[in-house]
Amino acid sequence: MDLIYRLKDIDESNYWNWNGFKIFWSVKGKENLYPIILLHGFGASSKHWRYNKNFFAKKGYAVYSLDLIGFGNSAQPGLREIGKLDNGVWCNQVNDFIKQVIRPKTSNKIILIGNSLGSLVALTCAVYLKNQILSVIASPLPDPIQTNENKPKLNLIFEKLKNKFFEIFFEVFPLEIILFLINKLGIIKLGLYSAYYKKDHIDKELIDIVRKPVLRDTASRSLRAMCVGMSTRRDKLKASYLLEQLSKSKKVPFLLLWGDKDNFIPLFLGKKIANLHRWVELKIISNSGHCVHDEDPSLFNQISYEWIRDLKTF
Repeated sequence: MDLIYRLKDIDESNYWNWNGFKIFWSVKGKENLYPIILLHGFGASSKHWRYNKNFFAKKGYAVYSLDLIGFGNSAQPGLREIGKLDNGVWCNQVNDFIKQVIRPKTSNKIILIGNSLGSLVALTCAVYLKNQILSVIASPLPDPIQTNENKPKLNLIFEKLKNKFFEIFFEVFPLEIILFLINKLGIIKLGLYSAYYKKDHIDKELIDIVRKPVLRDTASRSLRAMCVGMSTRRDKLKASYLLEQLSKSKKVPFLLLWGDKDNFIPLFLGKKIANLHRWVELKIISNSGHCVHDEDPSLFNQISYEWIRDLKTF
């Protein structure tokens, strides 16, 4: 792997108090005025951007990355502490991070770069924080895309029953035992082998990035809050609705970067999004999997930088 953009020095790392919860974040190139926020995927953390931060900092950006609540070194609250965890909550977290951490330094709009779940959070922010967001790079974007606009809405009673079922199911489902077995049986490594097309890029550091948060005592309660939250969230937090809303203004340029060997979120979904929303630009990365930014960082960085550089709004 080309390590030219690997961080050789330590980021400026901090903990930020968000609504009483400790949130881990770091910044590279803090003296620069053009802010980027990197948003990690499910099960990962800000450390997953290990091959990207330095590149963008050297190009003149202030590169922020934070552990979304429930992940990495951030707090892992459960349903009793925070309620449901979904992309709406994480969007609120990003919003307050912008206001409290970034705004004292610069008034420039924010570039959001996300991987998987982080892409969904970035899309959510682009809709609900649109006056703050300059552009979004999503690599890739999860969530099923609905095309039948005329289908009848689910009966409210059925919807409530469905949500109640998920709440009860995840309350009784033994997530503690599942997480224990995931760790003991080496399922994390198997999962990474499925996510990455280039298997030689899976090193000990990457395994630790995903594995260590799972070992924390609070991991299962936070995972439960996520399972309930993501399975019962409102339609207004789903990608189909969010893309439709963004289509109405088209004020936030949107780039999809998709590995053609992605086994988790197949490329056909990216093509479907680009076909339905012509203002979305899709770039396909050959021979790369679910985490292009870590698997092909040099290519990811260069494509992202050139796209941002050439934005008419920048």
